[in-house]
This record gives sequence, structure tokens and C-alpha cells, in this order.
Amino acid sequence: MLVDDLRKSVSSRDLVEAISAAIRNGELTPGADLPSVRHVSETSGLSPGTAALAFRMLRERGVIASTHGRRSRVAQLPALPRPVGGPGVPSGVRDLSTASPDPLLLPDIGALLSPDLYEPALYDSESVHPALARVMRTQFAADGIVGPLTATNGALDAMERILAATVRPGETVVVEDPQWVSSLSLLRVLQLEVAPVPVDDEGLDPGALAAVLASRHCSALVLTPRAQNPRGSVMSEARAAALRAVVAQHPDLMVIEDDHAAPITDTPAATVTTDRRRWAVIRSMSKALGPDLRLAVTASDRDTADRVQGRMLLGPGWVSHFTQRIVAAALSDERSLDAVRHATEVYRQRRSALVAALAAYGIAAHGASGLNVLVPVHEEAAVTAHLMTKGWAVRPGEGFRLGTPPFIRVTTARLDPVDAVHLAADISEAVDGGTRRRDE
Repeated sequence: MLVDDLRKSVSSRDLVEAISAAIRNGELTPGADLPSVRHVSETSGLSPGTAALAFRMLRERGVIASTHGRRSRVAQLPALPRPVGGPGVPSGVRDLSTASPDPLLLPDIGALLSPDLYEPALYDSESVHPALARVMRTQFAADGIVGPLTATNGALDAMERILAATVRPGETVVVEDPQWVSSLSLLRVLQLEVAPVPVDDEGLDPGALAAVLASRHCSALVLTPRAQNPRGSVMSEARAAALRAVVAQHPDLMVIEDDHAAPITDTPAATVTTDRRRWAVIRSMSKALGPDLRLAVTASDRDTADRVQGRMLLGPGWVSHFTQRIVAAALSDERSLDAVRHATEVYRQRRSALVAALAAYGIAAHGASGLNVLVPVHEEAAVTAHLMTKGWAVRPGEGFRLGTPPFIRVTTARLDPVDAVHLAADISEAVDGGTRRRDE
């Protein structure tokens, strides 16, 4: 009963779990009013502030909804992101808020088109085209990752299908904090609880992960080994070994690695999935070959692959074999691979230029790999608004954060080193009114 669970609660997280459990077991039904914050506070013996924090966490997860002048109520349906639209970035403002690759650095996919590239695929065709399977199997094996392959329409599609096939609504998934906005939205839509674990420049904190796994039952762990969005963390082999030791104590935990930017990262692969019973490693082509190809390939354990492929048969069936053949051709073509290697180096230079320019003002930014740089700030809204007046559109960190301090995310994919110096000066001015001095 909800009342009994509230009385046993000693923290806001306990209150969240108590209310979530009441929703899962049907005691609170969709659309039903929740007890007031005051009632929850009095019943639990916790402060009104603690109860209010629990309600905020539930709203952020899409579990409950609030309307001015009414009590909070159980959400009718999971909240969904709105389609992209509206005015967008104003004219004359540089858009550094969207983590898209530089189109000028993408390989010339059109040059790969040939009359023999298309061949009819029938309903009984293999889900992964043999040409793509050969290339990707070799790439995964080079990093010590061996398992059945599955093709999906991008990394987020793979994430959704894996979670839907292996985790039940209401169960808890361990995630990085901060975490990719779209990934958090997906978890809320799937009605999954999240257990945040902080990340540093090498990825997940092993001690914090161990504490979370010891304190609550978790069904899955989602982590990004390289190009972590938004921090740009890179998981070293030493860190991966420490994390493997932690998850080894939890053999039933599903470990999912979102290695979405693998083709454009210049750091060695490291994995936590070694010797796991339930695991998946996702690699997307969007950053290297272009988002419109919409293709990711996952290596996983056999049961997970069968579940995901079986579920796809009830929907799209498979990813277009024409698209798969184009990607296989690109990953086998030296000119295309040279373009990807060139893009990787340019992205590294652009990212490093901004980090170095900010360091000259005493601002410790983070961005060891990928297309983004995380810049700690005190007031996200004020900084982003100030930068907009200077001609820069950046992303506030609020949508990424679960418990980490404020920051802004700057996408450096199309930011040349000269402009990085000007942006760093404007960020310094936004952060503290220009009182910092650039080191000479």
C-alpha cells in the first residue's frame, strides 16, 4: 500500500519509488490525482521540500503531470518529444547546439552508387546483408567483441529495441549522469526508472556504480565508452577493467554500450561487456557517413539478438538492404575511409582548440572525444542567453543533468579554431562578466 511505503521512506528517492510502485501495481491509475505534497510530507514524516523534490523527479521522468491550480496526477501516457519545427536559430547566429557532423567532412556517398548496388530483397532475406556483416564482424572482432549482429535504424532505434526486449516497464536502468537527452526521453517513454551514476573524463565512476547496484535492483546498465554525450568522456582500459569487476558481481545485469561515434573516434575501444551473459554493443554510422543513412549495427548475445530481430519482424521487418549495401561499400572503399579518418582528425582539432582557448581563461572544459565540449557554468539560462546576443547558440545542460552541476554543451563539429578563440572570450564574459584574463 502507498501509505505504508510512504511511512517507510527516508529520502526523496524512496518517495519516488513508493509512488511509482503504486502506479505499477494499479493502486494509482492513469489520470488519477496524487496525494498533495503536504499529505506526502505528513505521512512520511519528511520535509515538504523533500516531498516536493520527489514530485519534481516524477515529473521529469514523465510519470506524473502537473497543471496550474490542480493537484499533480498520474500521466495518461508517457511524454513524447515534439517533432523538430518552429523558428529555430535566429538569422546571423551560429548554431553550436545541435550535435550534427560537418556535412563538408562526410564521404561522397553518391560516388559509390552503381548499377549493381541494388538487388531485390525478399521477405525471407537475412536481416543483416552479408556484405555489411563481413565488414562489421571484422571491426567488432578487432576490438574483442564477438556476437550475432543486428541492423537497426540508428543508435536510438537499437537502444529502444534492446530495452523493450530485455527490460520490463517499471524496472530500473543505470545511466550516466549527465546523459544524452534523447536517451533519457526514451527511458521515460518506456516507463523505466533511472539510477544516475556520475561520469568523469574516463567515464562511469566505478565506486558510485558499485554503490548504486548494491542499494537497489537494476535490470540494465547503459554506458557510452567513447564520445560520451555531452561530456566527451573516453573509457580507458583501466577504467573498463574496474567497471568489469563491479558488474561481475551482478551476472544478470544487462550491459548496453552505446558506441555511437566509433568510426570518428581516435581512441582505442574498451568494453565492459567481456564475458557477460547479457550484453549489446551499438555502433552507428550517422556521425561518420551522415545521419540520413539511419543505420546502426549491434553485436550482442544470441538471446538479445533473437529478441530484437523477432520484434522487428512485427514492424519494419529489416533495415533496407539497399542502405546496408551502401554502408558496406563505404566501409570498404579507401576514399571513403580516408574521408572518415580526415574528419576524425579535424573534429579532434576543433574540439581541442575550444578546450585550450577556454583553459586560457581559467575555464576547465571537458571534451576528450566526439563532437561536443562541456563547459561548467553557474547559470545555464543566463550564459546561453548572453551567448545568443553574441551570435552563438549553445545547448543548456538542464535536459542532460540528473544530479550534476550546471553546464552548457557546445558542438564543435563546425567550429574552426579561429572562431573558437572568439567563442571562448564570449563564454568567459558570460560566465563572470569578463573579469577573467586570457593567459598570454
